[in-house]
Order: sequence, then structure tokens, then C-alpha cells
Amino acid sequence: MKTTMKITRIETIPVCVPLKKGLTTKTAHGEHVDSPYVIVKVHTDDGIIGLGEATLAPRWSGETQAGCLAAISQLIEPALVGQDPTQINALRQSMDRVLKLNPFTKCAVEIALWDIAGKAVGKPVYQLLGGKLRSEIPVKLVIGAFPPEHVRRLAEQFLTWGVKCLKVKTGITAAEDVARVKLVREIAGPHVPITIDSNCGWSLSTAKSVLAEMERLDVRLAEQPIPPGDPLAMAEVRRSTSIPIMADESVFSLSDAWGLCVNHAVDVLSVYPGKHGGIGGTLEIANLAKAAGVVCSIGSNLELGIGTAAMLHVAAAMPALDAESYPCDLVGPVYHAHDLLTEPLSIGPAVARVPDGPGLGVELNESLITQYRVN
Repeated sequence: MKTTMKITRIETIPVCVPLKKGLTTKTAHGEHVDSPYVIVKVHTDDGIIGLGEATLAPRWSGETQAGCLAAISQLIEPALVGQDPTQINALRQSMDRVLKLNPFTKCAVEIALWDIAGKAVGKPVYQLLGGKLRSEIPVKLVIGAFPPEHVRRLAEQFLTWGVKCLKVKTGITAAEDVARVKLVREIAGPHVPITIDSNCGWSLSTAKSVLAEMERLDVRLAEQPIPPGDPLAMAEVRRSTSIPIMADESVFSLSDAWGLCVNHAVDVLSVYPGKHGGIGGTLEIANLAKAAGVVCSIGSNLELGIGTAAMLHVAAAMPALDAESYPCDLVGPVYHAHDLLTEPLSIGPAVARVPDGPGLGVELNESLITQYRVN
């Protein structure tokens, strides 16, 4: 008599989905115009298929589409085939034994395991995480580091849509950054919260001087003002300003989070499954933050539908989340031409809603997969 489900194979599907015309983003890392990602299907002998997504960006994590495909086919699939997909903790360890780093690649497989586990018992992933604390998560839309007329158009467009919080990309030059945020503040008026994200683009001295200017523009949050790797420098930035500081590029691992928290370097941690190798890694960091008195927000690598769904389940169940003070970046599908799902997620303009179906609660649109597949 069969007692446990087994993984039979891991299917990988390379796709490239463009961002919508006029909604590309530009940061200190460069301009994001399309997304060469990998969709993952974990097949089981029970016929249940788990869905995953690797949101790959070489300038962000060092992972490429080709590298992800090779890592899964040559290392991860051989390690996981024949194993029980519901034993997620053990399979995370198996992936870590055969492959160092590569969090976005591992995340694609790990969230597919959660999808299987939820489908197997007919419950949404958030229920497996202890139940949802919230059904709606406040979100913000992002204005890239573009010239003034482009910035004006985006700010006016987003506000017309009903967006309640705006995030402005900075980290280019001090003068341009201040001018860009000042323009958005003039368009948005005094009551719309504005956050900034420098994507590691400032030096320590520039961060301290520019944040003094940003205080006068009522900026509510400064995300990753300086490069990662020096929590003491981040702590110095934090002490220099009244604006709360959030870590993003500097918090990939649990040890990263520990270094930031123990050095009182940040007020907020930006967390999400891709960056931490999956849902399990995100929850570990969130629990550490909660113990340290640091709150969390959900960040983004501009995910498609599957990746965003996983983030929504985490956001629904995470006690350390403070999305009311620091709205989340659960908006990747808004920017892309398609999210590759049969039914779009409920995203924006002010809040995102977690899907309630079994597992991740989403299904792939196979015709769109064919359309955007990379051969």
C-alpha cells in the first residue's frame, strides 16, 4: 500500500516576459525592460503538480536563466526525485547540500513544494503557515529614476489609478535624486506617503547629506541607501536621520539579518521568498526580526504571477509584517505584459489580496507559457 507521495521529475520552462510600454523601471542597478525567468513544475506520482518561479536578475543575485536551468537539472532534480515533496525542511537541506547560494533558483523549487503540500490537503499555503492574519496587504507603486517628464507622467498616472503610496528610485546623483523626489512630492501633495530606494547607489557621506534633504520632503522610508556588507556604516546612516532605514540588498541570509539587527542598523527588513531561497527562509528571517524588535515589509524582484502569489501567502501569515506603516512591493504583475496565470491576482491600486485556493491558489495559462517560452 502506497503511504507517501514521491517527486517524479522537475520540469523547467524558460520564459521572457516584457514589461508594459511606459512601465519599465530604472534603478542604480540599471533599467529593467524584460524578465528572463524560469517557471518550475514539480511533478509527483500522485498527479499533483507544484508551481514555482525563479525571478532571475544577474545584477541582483548573480543568477542567470541558463544557470538556473542547469542547477535544477544537474543538481537539484537528482537530489529530490523519489523524495516526499511535503517534507519541505528536509528537501531545503538537500538543495543546500548540493548547491551553495542561488536563492532564487532554490526558491522556485521550494515554493512549488508548498504548492504541492497545500493542494494535497486542499488548503491554501497561508493556512499551512499558521493561518492568515490579514486578507489585504497595502502596496506601493514604483517610479523609476527617469527624467522629470517621465517621472511626472508616472506619478500622475499612478495617483489617477488610486495608488496610496509612491516609491521613488534614487541612488543616481544627489542633485537628480532630490529633484526627482521633490517633483513627486509636488505632484502627490502633502498627504500621500513617499518612500525612496537607492539600491546601494550612495556612499556613506552622500547618504547622510541627501537624507537631510529628504527629511524636508517628508520621506517616510529610505531603502538600502548604501551598498551591503557593512552594518556599522548602515547604523551610522540610521543615526544620522529621522527617516526609517530599510535593508534590502544587504539582507539575503539569516546571518545578514543577524548582523543588521545586532548592530541596530535598520528599522525595517525587506524580505521575500526569492531572496531567501523560499518561504522557509523568509519566515526564519522574519522571526529573527520580530525578536529583535525590527519590523518587516515584503520587497520584490518584479515577480510574475506565481512568485507574487507565494509572497502574498507569506504576507498574509507573517506576524512581523508592518505593511500599514511600510506598504509592500507586491506589484510585479502590474508592470509586466502578462503574469502567466489563468486568473489574474488582485493587485492594487491600494492593496493586494491573497488568493484562497488550495496551495498557492493559482494556475498557469499554458497558452501564455507557449507564447513567452524561450527556445
